[in-house]
Amino acid sequence: MDLTPLQGCTNNAVGRYTHDFQMDLKMDLKPSQFLFSLFSRYKYLFLHLKLHDIIISKMKKIIYDKFDKNAITALPKITFPGRIITIISPEETERAVDYLLESDILGVDTETRPAFKKGEQHKVALLQVSTRDTCFLFRLNHTGMTPAILRLLENEKVPMIGLSLHDDILSLHKSADFKPGLFIDLQNVVGELGIQDLSLQKLYANLFSRKISKRQRLTNWDAPVLTDKQKAYAATDAWTCINLYEEIGRLKATGDYEIIHHA
Repeated sequence: MDLTPLQGCTNNAVGRYTHDFQMDLKMDLKPSQFLFSLFSRYKYLFLHLKLHDIIISKMKKIIYDKFDKNAITALPKITFPGRIITIISPEETERAVDYLLESDILGVDTETRPAFKKGEQHKVALLQVSTRDTCFLFRLNHTGMTPAILRLLENEKVPMIGLSLHDDILSLHKSADFKPGLFIDLQNVVGELGIQDLSLQKLYANLFSRKISKRQRLTNWDAPVLTDKQKAYAATDAWTCINLYEEIGRLKATGDYEIIHHA
């Protein structure tokens, strides 16, 4: 909601009453007359400012139980704004995992080369793990599932937020066996707000009014070198999971939202 008119109205009110106060000071009024004038005028200013505070406090985020997919196209695009670090050798995974486990929260996702033929299957090619400002792209088709990566996936200290994590974990298990750590699936928590959508793109559009582009989803994730667009896409998917989880938590804690139900 645009608050400019409301703010302008408040600023005008303050300016008007300030001018009146200056005029009172210039007039030769008795103390009783001055106090009466002061009270009469400024009680309305105080009421005006109080009304402004009430309006602001009553404003709530509007969300939808089902977001219109056609409305996503017109939204501004969101892209991960931080550092993207690609990990291509087993030796690099140890330092990367140490860095990630110093964070208080992580966003995770995976990418797999798409299969266009019946019976064709591929292993997970990329594991992307993001903090709030740095995303590591583990190219599993180059590094393999190293002890450090398994340590990350089994960690029970730092929450790892994702979407449809059951599928990601099943796919990763095809490369190595591990005991899943502290994973939190957004699909398991978003329903508490009354939202029925489960896709990352719809959830982000609903809660942040921003579009996550999916154009790179069906590209070749086994390619020798990933393009900048692929890297940005992968990092954005992991990072936005953090944003969604924290916003869902905020809305649940404050009740600062109103949900619109579609018939």
